[in-house]
Amino acid sequence: MSCLPRNSQGCPTLFLAPMEGVGDKPFRKAMAAIGGFDQASTEFLRVPINAHCASLAKVYDSKEIPPFPLAAQIMGSDPILMADMARELKKRGAPRIDINCGCPSNTVTGKGAGSSLLKTPDALHEIARAVVNAVKVPVTLKKRIGYSDTTLFKENLHAAVSSGIKFLTLHPRTKEDGYGPPARWEFIAEAKANIDIPLVGNGDILSVNDATRMLEYTKCDALMIGRGAVGNPFIFHQIKAHFSNQSYSITKEGWQLFFDTFESELIGPERSKINKFKQILSYALRGHERKSDVMTYQATQLSSFKEVILPLFYQLKSLS
Repeated sequence: MSCLPRNSQGCPTLFLAPMEGVGDKPFRKAMAAIGGFDQASTEFLRVPINAHCASLAKVYDSKEIPPFPLAAQIMGSDPILMADMARELKKRGAPRIDINCGCPSNTVTGKGAGSSLLKTPDALHEIARAVVNAVKVPVTLKKRIGYSDTTLFKENLHAAVSSGIKFLTLHPRTKEDGYGPPARWEFIAEAKANIDIPLVGNGDILSVNDATRMLEYTKCDALMIGRGAVGNPFIFHQIKAHFSNQSYSITKEGWQLFFDTFESELIGPERSKINKFKQILSYALRGHERKSDVMTYQATQLSSFKEVILPLFYQLKSLS
């Protein structure tokens, strides 16, 4: 059986993407409360050149979002330390180790990690191979299509696949693209035609229609959704309902469960909690003419912010 099976209705495996700064523990817990996805991953765990891996690995909790499997994503530039980190995470129950070769942040790439590995396929291969050899659990890799351009696209594909990873996730933008231009799905299709391991498609999946178009156009084996799930946490339910020939209605109660769980996991001063709420609402109201009414509203307490803004949010979403 494939490591990325389709369900009985033909729906592919659906992954909640790791997202630094967005897809943190409160968001993952809120997503787990409403469900829909099949697997998730932590945002990247940095493995610096002076890493004490046993200490760094303590932030990982394999039972954070039961019953959903939570992979541990790691990012670094030293093969030995990356392997050590994988071993420590395996000890803590990680069901899968994912290697980050996609983060475009300059603070990351300046240290030879993330998408900077796409400049040197040999280094990418060495790191991935070291991690594969270090643990018995599946090792996977998430990458972009290149650093400043796509000239090494096929070389990086080969470097990743030949390392022994179980599957590859491809975000079809370069490091220099950031998150700006439309994702170039043709590269997912090209990758699928050129590799012999399962491929997960990622990038610009904002609706059920986007999901089905990606599957049809690229022939990828599974889907990973990140910012599309921040804007619509129920997108996984909608995709599964499509494959089951059923309808799925987003409800006020569903959103309330999401928000209540999200709030219960927030820590820190009230201002930071309000800003985290605004971050979610910004994605959820993308393109709405009254988005600024929500984003500019000022409050000193999260409770007072919610008292005013959530009724407005439900109104804008036409949820009674």
